[in-house]
Amino acid sequence: MKIKITLIIALFFAAFQMQAQVDPIKRDTLKEVVITSTRIDLPFKENSRTINVISSEVIKNSAATNVADLLQQVAGVDIRKRGTAGSQADLFIRGGGFDQTLLLVDGIKMDDSQTGHHTLNAALPIEVIERIEVIKGPVARVFGQNAFTGAINIVTKKKLASNAIINVEAGSFGQFNSSVTFGEEYENTSFIAHVGSLTSDGYRTNSDYENKNYVLKGIFNKKRQAIEVLATFFDKKFGAQNFYTPTSYGFSEYEETQNSVIGVTTTFKTDKLKITPRVYWRRGQDIFLLKREDPSFSRNLHITNKVGVETNASYTSNLGITGFGVDISKVSINSNNLGDRKRTMANLFLEHRFKLANDKLDLTPGIAVTYFSDFKFHAFPGLDVGYQLSDKLKAYGNLGLTYRIPTYTDLYYNNSSTKGNPNLKPEEAFAQEIGLKYNSERFTTSVAIFNRDADNLIDFIRPDTEPTSQYEATNIAKVNTRGFELNADYRFKLNEFNQTLSFGYNFLEDDILDQNKELSRYSLNTLRHQFITRFSSKLFKNVSQNIIYKHAERTIGTSYNVWDASVIVDFNKFSFTVTANNIFDAEYIESGFVPMPPSNVLFGLRYSY
Repeated sequence: MKIKITLIIALFFAAFQMQAQVDPIKRDTLKEVVITSTRIDLPFKENSRTINVISSEVIKNSAATNVADLLQQVAGVDIRKRGTAGSQADLFIRGGGFDQTLLLVDGIKMDDSQTGHHTLNAALPIEVIERIEVIKGPVARVFGQNAFTGAINIVTKKKLASNAIINVEAGSFGQFNSSVTFGEEYENTSFIAHVGSLTSDGYRTNSDYENKNYVLKGIFNKKRQAIEVLATFFDKKFGAQNFYTPTSYGFSEYEETQNSVIGVTTTFKTDKLKITPRVYWRRGQDIFLLKREDPSFSRNLHITNKVGVETNASYTSNLGITGFGVDISKVSINSNNLGDRKRTMANLFLEHRFKLANDKLDLTPGIAVTYFSDFKFHAFPGLDVGYQLSDKLKAYGNLGLTYRIPTYTDLYYNNSSTKGNPNLKPEEAFAQEIGLKYNSERFTTSVAIFNRDADNLIDFIRPDTEPTSQYEATNIAKVNTRGFELNADYRFKLNEFNQTLSFGYNFLEDDILDQNKELSRYSLNTLRHQFITRFSSKLFKNVSQNIIYKHAERTIGTSYNVWDASVIVDFNKFSFTVTANNIFDAEYIESGFVPMPPSNVLFGLRYSY
């Protein structure tokens, strides 16, 4: 307890320094960040959507050690974890399901045809991430059918600040993390490589894990026609106690997952035309045991592959910027439970950005037309509108149709507790949003009101509340989701050191009409109220501290408050870190039957050269 109190006092020390400075902040602001996740590249300031950008500086000062923890600090994003860094985490945006948010890495789509439970298995180690772009709202017309409620694009670094970074961390629950990240710049070639290992004994019975991460990014032929290659391989082995069954069942669940991707991209540019072709292959593997000590009792093995080729382009003329693209892919799954199945997908994208009223008004209509070999043709039109009220203030709005076909788990999964439905219809929704965003050197804020009316939303429903009742995939007739979101960052100086105070609030009302809410397995346990505050400050020249407060109130279950913090001490080429999670030992559950970890500490040492 004394250690906790001492740490908290040290972390809050910077917040009470009284010699505030009013000199201008010498730092880049978001208006200079170009959002690259769409075909039409736009500075943050000019975009007519609700977008959060997590920069490399914010990542460093986040008190987070992985992408899941990092995204939990963004209002409107709901990460429901079933354990610490080595365990499964599901990704939700604005009340959507975990199958309704698309993850991209350098623009490569990481959707998994088996289940959205594997989405964050493709997330990269934070050491190689330059920034993360969080795009909220209906973006199916930009990315395709999995971007039902939003999309997240992880942008990798092109080069490291140092030639190599060696990182070692150890802490509670027998956690031990080690990684080496190194890069080299040559006249015509550059590369970044990362090798990492994360292990833990677990904070509760059967919650141990062993993870291996491998990332390689290379840029070749830079002088003539640069070719960018990205290759990743992530291997996870973890105890999955109560991930899918309650304690009363007495099972000792266990899971192993693999996720890998290879992508090759290049860009051709002229003054008016930009063309970016890409080929990619994503592979996933999932082994699940209901009894860890008896693999023969119940064992599921799923292997998914997605091979695709896409080309995205933009053309600038006197009428504005036209974005267009095509994405063709083949998906397959080999599974002892879901069967051996194949699907062909083809996507056509078209959008145009008009600028009117002396460039103060922008209009971007667009449409995506998608063909699925098992669900035929579908179209997703949409419109973005923005008006520049002043140099710092912009009003915006967007609306669009969005769509998602069922996963193979939705369609075909079958065991004693869960049953798929091969007669499912695709999900559909019409979403709208209006908002304001303000950006200055010291202060950045955005506020938005949104609404989504969905038909045929897919959920797993049981006929009664008996614990032994089987959940079956079902199209729910109508679902209305509406909410309000506020984000703000204030940058200032204390004793000539930069400080940042950030906060975000998200209110969500998610109503499944004509449906007994107690019978739903996934869709309804959304974050009704979510409040997040982060204070990043400096104690001295080489000492910085970060405090994060998260409040969550779900539609089912109680509310909870979680405090995280970190201290970073830099000296010469070394950095010493202390990261404390759940400082005040809150008891809470984010998903299913799994209690989250109690108070824990992680100590780290990083060497850069």
